[in-house]
Amino acid sequence: MSRELKDKVAVVGVGNTRYGNFPDRDEYGLAAEAFRNALEDSGLRKDQVDGLLVCRIPYYARMGEVLGLNPRWTLTMPPHGRMSAMGIIEAVAAIEAGLCTTVALLYANIGRSRRVNYGGDENPSTWDPFGFTSPGAAHAMMFRRHMELYGTTTRQLAEVSVSIRYHACLNPDAVMRNPITIEDHESARFITAPLRLLDYCLINDGAVCVIVTGRERAKDCRKAPVLISGFGAQETYAPSSISNFDMEFWYPAVKAAGEQARGMAGVEHADIDALMCYDNFSPTVLFSLEGLGFCKQGEAGQFVEDGALSLGGRLPVNTDGGHLSNSYMQGWALNVEAVRQLRGECGTRQVPECEVVQYVQATPCTRSIIYTRG
Repeated sequence: MSRELKDKVAVVGVGNTRYGNFPDRDEYGLAAEAFRNALEDSGLRKDQVDGLLVCRIPYYARMGEVLGLNPRWTLTMPPHGRMSAMGIIEAVAAIEAGLCTTVALLYANIGRSRRVNYGGDENPSTWDPFGFTSPGAAHAMMFRRHMELYGTTTRQLAEVSVSIRYHACLNPDAVMRNPITIEDHESARFITAPLRLLDYCLINDGAVCVIVTGRERAKDCRKAPVLISGFGAQETYAPSSISNFDMEFWYPAVKAAGEQARGMAGVEHADIDALMCYDNFSPTVLFSLEGLGFCKQGEAGQFVEDGALSLGGRLPVNTDGGHLSNSYMQGWALNVEAVRQLRGECGTRQVPECEVVQYVQATPCTRSIIYTRG
């Protein structure tokens, strides 16, 4: 049934705030700025938006009040990461079902200024099965297992952080814009061995808005639409997964979601010009490449060598700088970057002749989306 939704809905507006540390602002103010920017980007009027989806924003009704919206359809996503693709797919379904015509999806985060800790004493029970106190520890264990099984090295892992930082250096809005080398990665302090400081994502304040509508309606918008051509989904809870630790590196789930998305869109690996990959920790990128089938399982370390993920390489990844170096907007900003790449709006970080971009989140709620130029 999902194949019937191919190219039915398009992204017509994207917007974001600056990313950083804004103690004088709350989620509503940041989200309102992102919404204003996305609305301007789309060329739509505010009264044409009749759907509202919020994520990591305290109360959807207050958000609607702040924006001056009276939507027909609303949805509140949990405050965890990984909700971006889930939300976009839900919006596609709502539009196609006739529940609304145009949805504004809003995400805001004030984790930096409020000194939010992802793990530790704040929510230790999530990671307790193995004595972990943070998601970083779980990913460190996963990568250690990958090293033991396949001979993957931390120098290979460094290629991920170095390539993504290179892209951030080309993005004037990225938080981290100082270039790094493999040696910088290898000499950085351990957080949870074998993962080091440069393997961890940022924590920043900021907000993102994505506006989607039906394909026919999209033709009247300011810019060429970016089509949502395919998507796939697979949850992973058991038997190989406890909490965020997956002994199979989410391989079956990513494989299933990727195959669904490519099948629905009618594209092959060779058609994909860029990959936007949820990079909460650098090993997740390796796991995603294997699950999606860009290389065989256990071969991602070799795949990423020699700048393969950088612009000009075999598969540019996270061209805005990703979670590791642009900002941790929990997948939302990566979907915005996919849209901007397909529009050709990325300046010095633009992927030449970009026509197909894939987004993937290798997590307990794995999702993948294929975007194409409209």
